[in-house]
Amino acid sequence: MSSNPPFWLRFTIVVCPQQLASRGNWFAGAVWRAVLVLFFACLNPHGLLLAQESPYIVTYDHHLEEPGNLEVEYFSTFGTQKAGNDFHSYWIELEYGVTAWWTSELYLDGQTTFHDGTLFTGVRWENRLRPLKAEHFINPVIYFEYESISEADKIMKEVEGHDVASDHGESNSELRKGHNHELEFKLLLSRDFKGWNFAVNPLAVKNVSSGDPWEFGYAVGISRPLALRASPGPCTFCAENFVAGVELYGGLGDTQSFGLHETSHYLAPVLAWNLPSGWTVRLSPGFGLNDNSHGFLLRWGLSKEFSGFGEIVRSMFGGRP
Repeated sequence: MSSNPPFWLRFTIVVCPQQLASRGNWFAGAVWRAVLVLFFACLNPHGLLLAQESPYIVTYDHHLEEPGNLEVEYFSTFGTQKAGNDFHSYWIELEYGVTAWWTSELYLDGQTTFHDGTLFTGVRWENRLRPLKAEHFINPVIYFEYESISEADKIMKEVEGHDVASDHGESNSELRKGHNHELEFKLLLSRDFKGWNFAVNPLAVKNVSSGDPWEFGYAVGISRPLALRASPGPCTFCAENFVAGVELYGGLGDTQSFGLHETSHYLAPVLAWNLPSGWTVRLSPGFGLNDNSHGFLLRWGLSKEFSGFGEIVRSMFGGRP
């Protein structure tokens, strides 16, 4: 397999950082370029885990990253805008298995609003802790995240409170003036049963940089591989390499106005294709369920997992493997 990325990803690697730098944000451009180069330069077919990946983009199940493994992910969202320009948001995830019960992730967010401009919109630090070791009827995972993002952020990794489509309608020059420091908490409830996965994620968010109330939201996902029996040899298009499902997510208001009033909600089929080379491709067309929602969200992503990354780093600095 060629290690050269396709044209649209080469465009992201080369052009987006240049646009960011041209707008005075040279550090953001450098970060994007460094991370994306790492993403494609480390294409070593050896030492890869071929584990089956979840198809979810918004919902989380209870499975954590293996200890010492690094997963590098790129995701994009194309969104239609009723009262403004359509947009393309994108983010890089670096997911590391710290221990068997703790997975930590770093996010770098950006967006391009058509006929407007391109912005680096912030960083997120996510942590997932699994308090119970063995499989149970319901497997809980504690999720908490710190976000330092501008109001121009449009990746829509979750929907909370009274988030509505019109929030993204203003120009980037206006939205970038507001900057939020948020704490986000989720309880990830998940179960695997006869090949199916069922997951429910209630969430609560607090903007600590303002006096805004606590905001609430949810995500629900169901998925299953197209086949449970593996083929005897490596196979690219075998049914067991595809995991399909659906997720439903939206806002639930805040402490001052809890409920469905003036909230947005989305229904999205999801599909993951786990390639023998170690890549996973995800695709999810999402549809707004009310007038407060974007009419259409097209999400896609690429990810690759590198086993033994922690051991390699420790050996580089003279530690024990």
